[in-house]
Amino acid sequence: MGINTERDIEANLQIGPTDQGMVRLFIEGSGIEIPMDFDPEEAEEIAEEIRAAAQAARAVKG
Repeated sequence: MGINTERDIEANLQIGPTDQGMVRLFIEGSGIEIPMDFDPEEAEEIAEEIRAAAQAARAVKG
C-alpha cells in the first residue's frame, strides 16, 4: 500500500501546541490514538511540505 491507495478508514486530526512548547498532531480513529510531537521548526517544515503537496495536487486537477 502506498500514498495513492484509497482506504475506507475514518480518523480525526487535531493540531495544537502542548504545554511543553511542542506542536502536536493527534490522530484518533478505529480505536487507536496517535500523538505526534514536533518542535516548532519541524512543524514549520511539515507545514511547508503540506503546502507544496497542495500546490502539486492542484496542478494534477488543473
